[in-house]
Amino acid sequence: MAKTRRLIPLLLVAALAGCSAPEGQVRAGLISAGVPQPIAGCMAARMSDRLSIAQLRRLGEIGKARRARGIDGLIRELRALDDPEIVDVTATAAALCASGLAR
Repeated sequence: MAKTRRLIPLLLVAALAGCSAPEGQVRAGLISAGVPQPIAGCMAARMSDRLSIAQLRRLGEIGKARRARGIDGLIRELRALDDPEIVDVTATAAALCASGLAR
């Protein structure tokens, strides 16, 4: 039982560290797609909370393929993934973050 009590904080730290990785990867991908850094950070936080890991991986494929040249280009590219939820979450995050309604 004492070993379990010592192990719980380590597992919690490991779980929290794992949660931050997708957000950082999404932020980096958005920046490489031409989204301004402050907006990319805001969008990444929202998107990583709302999309599954599988959807985030699919989103990452777009960034590797080519530079989208901003939010409009990114949304156009995302439509090719044929996943309306990815497009909806990305467009909503872009609108809220670019307008200053979300931070």
